[in-house]
Amino acid sequence: MFTTIEDFLIHWGHESNSTQKLLDTLTDESLRTEVTPEDRTLGRIAWHIVTTLGEMMSRTGLEFEATDHNLPVPETAAEIAEAYRTSNEAMVAAIKEQWTDESLAEVKEMYGEQWSVGTVLGILTAHQTHHRGQMTVLMRQAGLRVIGVYGPAREEWAAFGAPAPTV
Repeated sequence: MFTTIEDFLIHWGHESNSTQKLLDTLTDESLRTEVTPEDRTLGRIAWHIVTTLGEMMSRTGLEFEATDHNLPVPETAAEIAEAYRTSNEAMVAAIKEQWTDESLAEVKEMYGEQWSVGTVLGILTAHQTHHRGQMTVLMRQAGLRVIGVYGPAREEWAAFGAPAPTV
């Protein structure tokens, strides 16, 4: 749970930058990558991350121009990446303009439960991180280069001239 806007914005800045880098790496062809036909495609997971910004945050009363969660998954990776960029920038601006540290203690109805706004921000971050992890597996299957988020990826170790750790 976050207790200050500044703490959230610092943390979110790292997390959203990592998400943006992954989204910017996607290709149109990679969007159709799936584990099984019953599971979400890489494009659907990426789009879910994008649309959750507006869907979840609207439940807190935060007002900003976000990508509608009812829209279909775009055909191009560039559209997904740009939608995240604009929704994220609008969300961050709205938080700075509309909330104070005291706002984070306010309790809101969220999916049949009562969560503080600070808790919502923590869950939004964890939700994005969870789906970002799914994306990296599918990106590997699609043959895309994966960026390191919490440490170097295999390709980044190679760029350092070191073997990637195997354990």
